[in-house]
Amino acid sequence: MHMKKQQDNRELFESMPVGRAVRTMALPTILGQLIILVYSMADTYFIGRTNDPAAVAGASLILPVFNLALSISGLTGTGGGALISRLLGQKDPENAGRVNSFSVLFSVLVAGLFSLGTFVFMEPLLKALGAGSAVFPHARDYALWVIVAGGIPTVMVNVYSSLLRSVGASRPAAFGVMMGGVLNIVLDPLFMFVLLPEGMEIFGAGVATFLSNVISAVYFLVVVRRLGPDSPLRHPLRDLPERHLVWEVLKVGIPAATTAFLFDMDYVVIGRLMAGHGDTALAAIGIVLKVERLPQNIIIGAAMGMMPIIAYNYGAKNFERMDAARRYTLNASLILGAVSTVLYFALAPSIMRLFIAEPQTVAVGSVFLRIRAAVTTLMAMCVFHVFLFNGMGRGGYALFLGVTRWAVLNIPMLFVMDRFFGMNGIAASQFTGDIPMFVISLVLYRRLCNKLIRERQTDAG
Repeated sequence: MHMKKQQDNRELFESMPVGRAVRTMALPTILGQLIILVYSMADTYFIGRTNDPAAVAGASLILPVFNLALSISGLTGTGGGALISRLLGQKDPENAGRVNSFSVLFSVLVAGLFSLGTFVFMEPLLKALGAGSAVFPHARDYALWVIVAGGIPTVMVNVYSSLLRSVGASRPAAFGVMMGGVLNIVLDPLFMFVLLPEGMEIFGAGVATFLSNVISAVYFLVVVRRLGPDSPLRHPLRDLPERHLVWEVLKVGIPAATTAFLFDMDYVVIGRLMAGHGDTALAAIGIVLKVERLPQNIIIGAAMGMMPIIAYNYGAKNFERMDAARRYTLNASLILGAVSTVLYFALAPSIMRLFIAEPQTVAVGSVFLRIRAAVTTLMAMCVFHVFLFNGMGRGGYALFLGVTRWAVLNIPMLFVMDRFFGMNGIAASQFTGDIPMFVISLVLYRRLCNKLIRERQTDAG
């Protein structure tokens, strides 16, 4: 049974038709990303049912800290997963197992330190984020469950989903993530409105999120246990890799975590700047930022599914198969980006009315959505190339793209666009980042291709 599963995974990486292989890896991951999108809105939705602005603000206040905790999983989930796939492509399962051991232990260590730091510095942290006397108790209760108690299981769910994809187990990886999201949606109203008394709704939301992530983490431990003794993910945790392999993990993982963090900071800055244009503008952009995540999450899911195939064949030096997987995923992402742009342009008012009926918010949000949808295809290119470079172990390229896009272009230009063009300028900030990044990513990829051609000529000679 275990041997057959490993042979199936080898076939997926080495000989299965490329389109089928990419779909096998990507479709479960895409579904998982869509569940994450719904899951990310569940707590906010149910807390909003309390009609308590302080409770809603408390949960919203913790979101950047929660996202920072999630970015920890990129350190070893993305970095370790990509390296495991490359090592398997090089027929080096022993070192792949050692990389898995480091990825798991390092994730637990960093997540534990982050949770401990949040607990110790809770009061100054929440006050620095803007928690007043009414909001502070809600934010504290939510943070205690979601970050302090739930930090390690939350990070481990994301790390194990990446590690499972690295060995071709995309379906159980996606199922674990989806299970956590569905559980959270079910447990939220149970704890908030049935089991706990009135006034403890945000406490209940925190408990529900904590339990859903603990159950998902236990599921992943069971899945890994059932992979069989020869799987790299069953490697003894005490057997750690050499220093150069640790660096290979971190040189991809650090860019992945940094890019995820900067992406979230961009959304935070958009919200803060838009608040200066009134409640209508803030409500409209809040809806738009959630709606635009639909095609984004599908494209991210496709790229995440592609990455282990890229990494495995890069390690095996099967550049023809690697390039075929790249072209298939890129074409699918570009088609999706183009279709979503057309649909968002045509249906913007109807989409806005799904979330709110107030005419002014619908009108303003329709403009915002059309502006931001115009560059969805370019965004797809940028996201795609980040995952492509990570799969090839080129963390420096991925870091350059992420930092340039968010820290150099998008976030600073938000202030400039707000100053000269107001709220529509904030919505249009995508143009200032994605257009130049489209060109830069193509140049970097062409440069990398030329380098690979020279390497192949050297090997042939």
